[in-house]
Amino acid sequence: MQLRTFLAKDMKAVLANVRQEMGPEAVIVASERAKSGGVMVRAALDHCDAPVIDERPAQSATVADFDVDYRNALVRRLRQAPGSKPGRRRFNRGELLASFARHRLPDALAHALADEAAKTNLADMTLALASAIDARMKPGPIDFAKAKAFLLVGPNGAGKTACAAKLAAHAKLAGRAVLLIAGDCSGAGAVERLNAFAEHLDAEIATAESAFVISSMASAAVAQRVLAIIDTAGFDPRQPKAAAAFAALTKIENVETIGVVSALTDGEEVLEIASALARLGATRLIVTAADLARRAGALAAAAMTHIAIAHVTHSPFVAGGLDSLTPLALARLLAESEQEGAQ
Repeated sequence: MQLRTFLAKDMKAVLANVRQEMGPEAVIVASERAKSGGVMVRAALDHCDAPVIDERPAQSATVADFDVDYRNALVRRLRQAPGSKPGRRRFNRGELLASFARHRLPDALAHALADEAAKTNLADMTLALASAIDARMKPGPIDFAKAKAFLLVGPNGAGKTACAAKLAAHAKLAGRAVLLIAGDCSGAGAVERLNAFAEHLDAEIATAESAFVISSMASAAVAQRVLAIIDTAGFDPRQPKAAAAFAALTKIENVETIGVVSALTDGEEVLEIASALARLGATRLIVTAADLARRAGALAAAAMTHIAIAHVTHSPFVAGGLDSLTPLALARLLAESEQEGAQ
């Protein structure tokens, strides 16, 4: 098996390089945003005469080689795992739209994605869709070493408190001190639940009943290099009165507003909620409950709004952490035949 890494300015260019260097039978193993910019793709070719791994970067010597043990383990998984070769499907706009319908994508988004995928002229359904998604999607994973303070906002039941705990856990792993601020002091069990997470994480916790108190606490935390994470009461940002009540919170200096939406929400609703959160000043989204959603319409809608998608959660537990979403991973979820039974 041959395994190589390719780096180019965007998904379309890097896929063209894969086809040119390795041919149409190459299998895309993984994709991610490169730190130096552009897109990095790892491709495998299974029918070499000898099991040779050529991990030389095809486009840039700045891309580090994989650890040998990791690469060998990856090759073994590719060879042995049942169904490890993705079902390769030739591009068909009608089939793609049918898959989008199964996943309940909003109609306008579905047709726009199908059109953009067709314009790539890539023969493979998944790769064409990945290229179209890459042109729209804004990945924005959190850099916990540089973060100052987060304000989590979103509808009731979206999972903001669990997100606050997950963010705190990642910050602690990055060596940051954390202050969890409970901005929802009236919700049933809200403070108690956040306090339980704080004890588990060995993090400080405080309660604040007004925007002024939250602002003071956040400013003090920033001055001490402590990451403040503010959990708020759920509300519908599309309602003008509810949005106005939260407007003061989103204007606190040095605090980044992060929207939280659930993958169990209807895709059209997610588009509306994300637009409303953007008007409030949200710069990133976290999508929760992806492990419970059998359809990816809400996830796709969230990933292709004007707000960057920071992370996706696949577990209700703090240890489940925060995952990053790539265009290729989303394309596989939406287009490949293995997902067609999830109706």
